[in-house]
Amino acid sequence: MPELPEVETTKRGIEPFLVGETITGVVVRNKNLRWPAQVPRSLVGQQVSHVGSRAKYLLITTPVGTLIVHLGMSGSLRLVDAKAAVKTHDHIDLQLGSGQCLRYNDPRRFGSFHFHKADPAEHWLLADLGPEPLGNDFSGEHLFQQARRRRIAVKNHIMDSKVVVGVGNIYAAEALFGAGIRPTVQACRVTRVGYERLAAQISQILARAIQVGGTTLRDFVGSDGQPGYFRQSLNVYGRAGQTCRICSSQLKGMVLGQRSTVYCPTCQKTSGWR
Repeated sequence: MPELPEVETTKRGIEPFLVGETITGVVVRNKNLRWPAQVPRSLVGQQVSHVGSRAKYLLITTPVGTLIVHLGMSGSLRLVDAKAAVKTHDHIDLQLGSGQCLRYNDPRRFGSFHFHKADPAEHWLLADLGPEPLGNDFSGEHLFQQARRRRIAVKNHIMDSKVVVGVGNIYAAEALFGAGIRPTVQACRVTRVGYERLAAQISQILARAIQVGGTTLRDFVGSDGQPGYFRQSLNVYGRAGQTCRICSSQLKGMVLGQRSTVYCPTCQKTSGWR
């Protein structure tokens, strides 16, 4: 599933071509996504005023409301010529005055399009989300306070969107490795110092991934059609059974919270006290 860096990469790719453009048409070939797609015809004739993001959602704002878009497991947005041939799984087009269109492709159809007339922050998908990991409201102290009395694994804790948004499986594994914290440790047992180190790792790793275009996954490519490149520098994710790049121990793999998890038994011994 595209994570925060992949969403940010897509946002940066489409933003220069959407802001200020007028939507001249909408085409919905298949509305059967995770939820029925909401792409109203009232968007036609409206100018795109802003392209933003919240967590893993893209926000395309017009005077009549905001499209809230989630890429799901395999969705992507491309800017193509409005006359370009339609490919398999091309479900939705936003046609633009420039002669281009923003085309949504999603083989698994697990993405979503919602339309909200009011402040998108009030929409039910966004209303209860935690702080952005690259924003001023995110800190180790925040993670520590949110973890009080939580006995779930620390990896599941930082992947909880009500605690902090946008930290998916890949970047959670990498941040915990960088902080030297074993992913199975109970959230309430990680120290304040440990969370300070973990928060710094989360922010640094996500910022670095955004710089290089996200992570190359089986399905993800950026808005320019090119894959991301951060996977080349992953330390643990997807490397179970291989050698740790730091200490040469064999990396261990397991399933935690129904997600694959990889860690180094040597580098990740602590709950953050050191």
